[in-house]
Amino acid sequence: MRDKLMQRWSTYEPFYVALGDKKVADIVITNHAKLRYVDRVRQDNNDFENIAAWLWECLKQNRISPYYRNEQDVYLIDGDLVVVAEFTELPGEYDITGNPLHKMIIVTFLGRMSETIELRDLKTYYSWLRHSRRMTLVKNSRKRK
Repeated sequence: MRDKLMQRWSTYEPFYVALGDKKVADIVITNHAKLRYVDRVRQDNNDFENIAAWLWECLKQNRISPYYRNEQDVYLIDGDLVVVAEFTELPGEYDITGNPLHKMIIVTFLGRMSETIELRDLKTYYSWLRHSRRMTLVKNSRKRK
């Protein structure tokens, strides 16, 4: 996702974008994230390159922020779209000061808070999901006996 355009010759243009304490130099979209993007965000422009380019622009424009203050996995885009991401260091890639650069792996798009009210409090939402799955499993096990 490195920017290919430079303003002048012989000038250093950073090819990473800072997100919290991470310096993102590359974005990877998982298959699951692509399916969720098509399902929950937009149906058009849904190939990996377009999604990654859109996320890169969001990063450059500071439109991505952490969902919780201390949370490192869940992020908000434009204060509405909830995204789960992981970070790994890029081997052999460093900035000028020697700090490692990171690859942002988009795990999934959870959806928009404006459309799914449950996403406003993820901790409650996840505990509800666990409970509903557990109850489904209990009901199914009762039917088999």
